[in-house]
Amino acid sequence: MSAKRSGQGSFIPVDEFDGGVGWLAHPEETMQRAGHALVDDGRVWLVDPVDAKGLDGRLADLGTVAGVVVLYDYHRRDAAAIATRHDAPVLLPAGMTTLADDDVAAPVRRLEGRLDDTGYYLRPVTQKRFWQEWALFDGETLVVAESLGTADYFLAPGERLGVSLARRAVPPGGLADLEPERVLCGHGAGVETDAAGELQRALAAARRTAPRMYLRHAPTLLRNMAAALR
Repeated sequence: MSAKRSGQGSFIPVDEFDGGVGWLAHPEETMQRAGHALVDDGRVWLVDPVDAKGLDGRLADLGTVAGVVVLYDYHRRDAAAIATRHDAPVLLPAGMTTLADDDVAAPVRRLEGRLDDTGYYLRPVTQKRFWQEWALFDGETLVVAESLGTADYFLAPGERLGVSLARRAVPPGGLADLEPERVLCGHGAGVETDAAGELQRALAAARRTAPRMYLRHAPTLLRNMAAALR
């Protein structure tokens, strides 16, 4: 199984709720990259999207694409291509210094605080020199790009939501005060049941389970990191 597939995949929904949809374009890849469409009053904001056949048709059913958000500096993915196709800007967090406007092959607008006039607000996850990541939260739905996921290599035994291998030793404490009804992830399907409890369990167990997670998934982590840099 390859870490990351190239080319346009197929639109396979994995998260469907009143406020949007999430999808996998290449469910057979190890990285399990998931994109999301958040809907508000007939407008659609895409988050870290991966292009797929059938995506545009589903977006047309949801509304008009207003912007494409990149929450993690390594998640440009297909943001520029999709934004250009829909004549929409790519939205980057104002504090994302590791990704310059010129690095994106589409018009860029910097985002700070609230996602336009929706109920979503940016939440800082980590702003390190080599890792800059934000989340979106509207009081019900939490969208996390990279630090949390449900793909196999994120999960210790018994977990439905896990902290990234790269963050197990220093889990994202900035999310600990949230009580979401659902958690949508950049890798894997989201968590709809007991999402707040799963979030707290994932953060609390991250350090304790780190050693055996590194032993179990270190080769996968290295392959995924290499694929992400390509």
